Amino acid sequence: MPAYVIVEIEIHDPILYKSYTALTPKTIDNYKGKFLARGGASIILEGDKSPKRVVILEFPSLETANSWWHSEAYTDAKKIRQKAATTRMTIVEGV
Repeated sequence: MPAYVIVEIEIHDPILYKSYTALTPKTIDNYKGKFLARGGASIILEGDKSPKRVVILEFPSLETANSWWHSEAYTDAKKIRQKAATTRMTIVEGV
């Protein structure tokens, strides 16, 4: 069953963040993941929190998504993102 990584990002260093966006797609592809949304326009329907950027990834399973996040391949990119932005990231199992 598929799993989705839902990411809310507030970028503090756009130049450094571009390095992250250059490295990340290959790591996602290596785990058979794909982007479903990548920072496009959004509309808040309820609540008072408006994320600056939303990214949604799909992976074949919860285990695969979790393996990607903990992978050696993603480690360097993750460190760059953590320096360049404040992030909230959750893996949700699909139905």
